[in-house]
Amino acid sequence: MNILITGATGYIGRRLKHRLLSEDVNIRLFMKRDKPSIEKQNIQVSIGTTFDPISLEKALVGIDVAYYLIHSMDSKNYQELDRKSAENFREACIKQGVKRIIYLGGLGDKETASEHLLSRIETGEILSKQPDKIQTLWFRAGVIIGSGSASFEIIRHLVEKLPFMITPKWVNTLCQPSAQKDVIEYLAQAAFIDTPHSTIIDIGSKTMSYKDLLLGYALACGLKRTLIPVPFFSPKLSSYWLTLMTPVPYSVASALIEGLKSEVLLKNNNATKLFPNIHPMDYEDAVKETIEEIKHKQIISRWSDASGEAWEIDHSALSNAVFIDRQALPMGNHSAHKVYTTFCAVGGKNGWFGYDLLWRTRGAIDKLFGGYGLSRGRRDSRELRIGDSVDFWKVVDLQENKRLLLFAQMKLPGIAWLEFLIKDGTFYQTAYFYPHGLAGRIYWYLLIPLHFFVFNGMAHNLMKSIKDED
Repeated sequence: MNILITGATGYIGRRLKHRLLSEDVNIRLFMKRDKPSIEKQNIQVSIGTTFDPISLEKALVGIDVAYYLIHSMDSKNYQELDRKSAENFREACIKQGVKRIIYLGGLGDKETASEHLLSRIETGEILSKQPDKIQTLWFRAGVIIGSGSASFEIIRHLVEKLPFMITPKWVNTLCQPSAQKDVIEYLAQAAFIDTPHSTIIDIGSKTMSYKDLLLGYALACGLKRTLIPVPFFSPKLSSYWLTLMTPVPYSVASALIEGLKSEVLLKNNNATKLFPNIHPMDYEDAVKETIEEIKHKQIISRWSDASGEAWEIDHSALSNAVFIDRQALPMGNHSAHKVYTTFCAVGGKNGWFGYDLLWRTRGAIDKLFGGYGLSRGRRDSRELRIGDSVDFWKVVDLQENKRLLLFAQMKLPGIAWLEFLIKDGTFYQTAYFYPHGLAGRIYWYLLIPLHFFVFNGMAHNLMKSIKDED
């Protein structure tokens, strides 16, 4: 069987790819560009977009099953783009003789759905529009409980940080959560099941309120938490509250909050009929398993993995940066491997080698303006891979024992990188900044005094930490 996966760098796509590698199938990934952010051993890669019919049709040649796991949430006109993308994908699949499209959308009714969820529903309708020409298995899931999922990260941070929570009325809205492992298993088995018709398959566990999700997490972790519902929490205020207290930026928080106003419940039992061997995991068990996965550092993907803007920039053009702050320090007797592993541990709970108060202040400012801030942390406290998030940075290049390049995803009037480089026995730490207009230049000059302390201190403290370890 030949399988195409779109959205392979996303939270679900990366895990689905990992799961399908255990099957006797040929996997092809369809990506905008050959991103080094995803492991591609023994996997074909086809470059293009769903808005380019030629590249799309080429990617679908010889494919039996195609997974559609993409959306355009990063764009302002995402509804229009989602519609066009789904139409192009369906028509290209029909033209190339693909037997089955598998799509993951969200639970909900069109009448009460949020703008974001409505777009996901429309996508499913478009992909399923011609059942006489191609079969579509349209999965619909609610809150996904798994390490690295945006919903789970919100629940985890709220419960662990706040003994008392003043909550809006949406905490009483009903939902049916799904364990991440169940979602991946449904999607993986969907490529092989014998069913003749296009079908909508709703998946989830028992019915709970969002209040139950918060208290259920507390129970699973042995924490005592009190929730106090109040009527005056507007969706906008709730979004700002989640932005400040959890790792998600305002754009993600507002989309999630908007969707919490309506119930997301199963409308059919097709999952039980078609997948009798899958028994949905209880919420508390899913939480406990997820916590164990985090403890043992087995996080395969995170909600922030596919942050699109990091890959729209030409990272080879650092020489075009207008402003540069470079620190160069001799490595002395330290090996390249020792220096490399030290600077690859930067960020998250490990901090930024000094001036933590200034970093936290910058992170808080970023959060206030709708950015990621520092609360996104790291996937792993020591290891990095291309595509990982490190606080409000993204890893865009990683060369063992030589280089780490971070791209800034914070809110700022320009484009910025932070590079750690080993060359000819010298450790180089360089901040690059390409300003946008006058505002960008003013921003850089205003921060020169702080940069002197932060970047200079970071480089020296980084090298000093190696000496201290030795």
